[in-house]
Amino acid sequence: MLWFGVSTAWLILALEIALRKSKGDRRSTEISLVIRQTMEACILTHLLPRSQIDIYVQVLQADGGTRSACINAATLALADAGIPMRDLVTSCSAGYLNSTPLLDLNYVEDSAGGPDVTLGILPKLDKVTLLQMDSKLPIDILENVMQLAVEGCKAIANYIREILLENTKQLEYRRGV
Repeated sequence: MLWFGVSTAWLILALEIALRKSKGDRRSTEISLVIRQTMEACILTHLLPRSQIDIYVQVLQADGGTRSACINAATLALADAGIPMRDLVTSCSAGYLNSTPLLDLNYVEDSAGGPDVTLGILPKLDKVTLLQMDSKLPIDILENVMQLAVEGCKAIANYIREILLENTKQLEYRRGV
């Protein structure tokens, strides 16, 4: 069995929260749980028997989209570390404010009280690993917001893949391959 330890820290508050110790504020614990569940959906645990993966995320500045930023950072770190995954997990938030669907809500947009969705997907597999929504939306608007979020997640996945490829090329160049 693979053990996951996920921790988030808010550097602004100088806290370090460990999920398995159940310390810290409610928001940090919830984000830790979301990251853990999302990463468990993508990591090929059968290839890592009797292993433990600890993910530590420090949020230096929060301006909305914290869950998504943490998931994207964890995905990039796991891929860079060579952890085998089904696909990259990418996440973004989308919402609906003043009759307009919005992607990647900032703090002001998120605090305005409109409905929002946090989505995590495995883009190549077209599978949802995370869906959080705290308010109601009519189905037609939800479809628009979800489509926007999926497009955002796929764009993030493409960007992460470009960064990983660029990093691999730099490593090959340094090694003379």
